[in-house]
Amino acid sequence: MPVTQHDDTIVWHRRTFKQTLAHSAMWLGGLAVFAYCWMQISNSTTWFFVWDAPRIAGDIWSRATPPKWEYITQLGRPIWDTLNIATLGTLISLCLAVPVAFLAAHNTTPSKLFIRPVALFIIVATRSINSLIWALLLIAIIGPGVFAGVVAIAIRSIGFCAKLLYEAIEEIDSVQVEAITATGASRWQVMAFGIVPQIMPAFAGIAVFRWDINIRESTVLGLVGAGGIGLQLSASLNVLAWPQVSLILLVILAAVVISEWVSAKVRGAII
Repeated sequence: MPVTQHDDTIVWHRRTFKQTLAHSAMWLGGLAVFAYCWMQISNSTTWFFVWDAPRIAGDIWSRATPPKWEYITQLGRPIWDTLNIATLGTLISLCLAVPVAFLAAHNTTPSKLFIRPVALFIIVATRSINSLIWALLLIAIIGPGVFAGVVAIAIRSIGFCAKLLYEAIEEIDSVQVEAITATGASRWQVMAFGIVPQIMPAFAGIAVFRWDINIRESTVLGLVGAGGIGLQLSASLNVLAWPQVSLILLVILAAVVISEWVSAKVRGAII
């Protein structure tokens, strides 16, 4: 039964036959899609392994505990590489995202017909491909290692940062821009004194937020050979060294928690 509200008064309306029919058809369509998807998943699932999963999980847990604490001496360099991948990748992406954002924003782009669509395409293209896929492509091009991880994180972050930044640019107060323009300021002076000061808080928040995300993403890039602590995790999994795996997971968890705390503090100081 539809509801409308007028002057804090709730008014109930009985659905018409067409509305009821459309509502029922929508629910039936949703159930049909769900049933079809479940059937496809069920046909491609080996249910024996699913039912046996609790026993397997218990067995792995017994093998993984307690963690191999002495192995932590070998994780200093990998976790440092992971932090470097996230930090350098974020810095590179910000340097590239800023011009892309200004070219994509309708109130700062030099050409809405030609340049803005290209900038928007860059934003969509870099955001639509996961960092692991970028890492796989880059490893094939420039070889495995930390550098491939840095570039993968940087490319993946361009679209994210540029999208949020160009939206912030489009939401600026135009009065300040018009006031600076009226003084005879050049285009660059208007951008430097009328636009940039308004978007700096948003830019700082975006940078910290993306760095926090990149810490998480960089921890798994080593699984495909892009360096960092994920490389140690992959090696330990390959030899079924479960005590080492549990320790590596604890170190990753600690790194993520610390990065979350730092980003929350910085965002709180900015806001």
